[in-house]
Amino acid sequence: MAVERIVINSSVPHSARIWNYWLGGKDCYEIDQQVGDQIVGANPMIVDIARAQRAFLVRAVEHLVGEAGIRQFLDVGTGLPTANNTHEVAQGLAPESRIVYVDHDPIVLAHAAALLTSTPEGATDYIDADLRGPQAILDQAAKTLDFTQPVALILLGITAHVTDDTVYGLVGHLVDALPSGSYLVLCDDTEVVNPQRMREMIEQWNEASDNPRVNRSPEELARFFEGLDLLEPGLVSVSRWRPGLSGAQAPAEVDDFGGVARKP
Repeated sequence: MAVERIVINSSVPHSARIWNYWLGGKDCYEIDQQVGDQIVGANPMIVDIARAQRAFLVRAVEHLVGEAGIRQFLDVGTGLPTANNTHEVAQGLAPESRIVYVDHDPIVLAHAAALLTSTPEGATDYIDADLRGPQAILDQAAKTLDFTQPVALILLGITAHVTDDTVYGLVGHLVDALPSGSYLVLCDDTEVVNPQRMREMIEQWNEASDNPRVNRSPEELARFFEGLDLLEPGLVSVSRWRPGLSGAQAPAEVDDFGGVARKP
C-alpha cells in the first residue's frame, strides 16, 4: 500500500499521539507529552484507562480467536500502533487470521506501514476511512475480509468521537453488514467511577485536542449492543471483563465500560 508523504506539525498536540504516550509508545512529540501530562494532572486515572482498554482488547481477541474461532477482525479507529495490536494477538494464536485496520487520521496514516505486517498465512491491511462513512469502510474492507464468514468488529474508544446520537446508526450499519456468528467488541469512557474528574478531563481534552469527545453512561453504551447476545460478564468496566484472576480480588473499576457480544 503506497502511503502519501504527510507533513506532520510537531508543534500542535494530537489526540492519537497523546494516547500513544499514555500507553508508553514513542510516536509522540514534546507538545503531546506536555498536554498529556496536563490531562493526567487533572485526571490521573486516564493512564489506567488507556492501559486497561488495551488489556481488554488483548483478552477479547484472545477469547474470540481461541474460544469462538474467529479469524477475521475489523478494527475501526485503531490509532497509532503500540504493543499488542489486534493483528499481533490474533495471528500469534491463529496465523491465518485476517485483520483490517481503519482510521482516517493523516498522522495515523503516516504510520500505516508499521501496521501492515502479517504472517504469510494471514493478511493485514489498513484502509483510510471514517466511522462516519460506514459503507465506505465495508466496501474497502471487503477486499481483505470475507463478509459471508464471521467477523469481529472492534470499536475501542472511537464512538466517543461522534458526539451525537447519529453514532448508533453508524455502528448499526456496520453490525447489520456482519453475518450471524460475528461479534462486536466495544468500549468507551464513562462518568461512573469519578464523574467530576472525567468531566474535567473531557473538557481539557476538547480544548487541547483536534478531535473532540463525549463521555457516555453505561446505559447509553448498552444501546450499541441491542439485538446482540452479550457475553458474560456483560457490560462492565473494561478492567473487570474476564480479568483472569481466579480467586483474586476484582480489579479496580476504571471509567471505561465495554463488552463483547455475539450476533445471533
